[in-house]
Amino acid sequence: MDKTHYTAEYLLSPEHPITVALIGVGGTGSQMLNNLARIHTSLITLGHPGLHVTAYDGDAVTAANLGRQLFTKSELGMNKAVALVTRVNRFFGLRWEAKPVNYGVGTNNQIGSNIIITCVDKVAIRNEISKACIKGNNYGRADTKNYYWMDLGNTKDCGQVVIGSYGSISQPKKTKNTCEFLLNITRLHPDLEKFEKADDTPSCSLAEALTKQDLFINSLLAQYGANIIWKMFREAKLNYQGVYLNLKTMTTNPIKIK
Repeated sequence: MDKTHYTAEYLLSPEHPITVALIGVGGTGSQMLNNLARIHTSLITLGHPGLHVTAYDGDAVTAANLGRQLFTKSELGMNKAVALVTRVNRFFGLRWEAKPVNYGVGTNNQIGSNIIITCVDKVAIRNEISKACIKGNNYGRADTKNYYWMDLGNTKDCGQVVIGSYGSISQPKKTKNTCEFLLNITRLHPDLEKFEKADDTPSCSLAEALTKQDLFINSLLAQYGANIIWKMFREAKLNYQGVYLNLKTMTTNPIKIK
């Protein structure tokens, strides 16, 4: 029988905006940041404190990013996180934060946020976060306790969205077939290294970038990821913990909770 995971109770009735760390704001992350702002605005309307997002990215905007990522010519040379967060803050009237560093630089490989979202290419980063997921983290403050880690990754025209939990999440005692611990991406795919891109050199143009990643793979993954997060708040539960997407065959396959 299929399992259900019920959202951590604290995320549904918090004393503060839910803290979210968005690691990587390139092709997928730039789309995800906008989606998170829409989720925040909707949650506020429903009487929830909403989200407070901190975006991490040490890269600068280049000409190759224009078109596939959400940057403009006027932002060339700017740090990606700073450019995007500044724009989102102005548009939605927020005070979200930008950290112009890559994960692990100045973070001690520990990020105290309720939800961590990774939109990165490196398997090594996923492995570091996975170690913390297994142990579970509680820094003594509600706004820095880790509950969930969502990973979004892709090749040229295929990708996945997987949400896992930090340690066990208490489930309703009288409800059957629940899942306390959601497996993260590295637990579902221990052989993840073989999918890592062999060529991770920066592209010099948009045309070259499009040979490595299709135009809409990132935005579609960001939509699926945001929808999962939205359902966690709106429906207070998940029946699926992710999705596999293949643009070549135009198919999607949901990931059942194990």
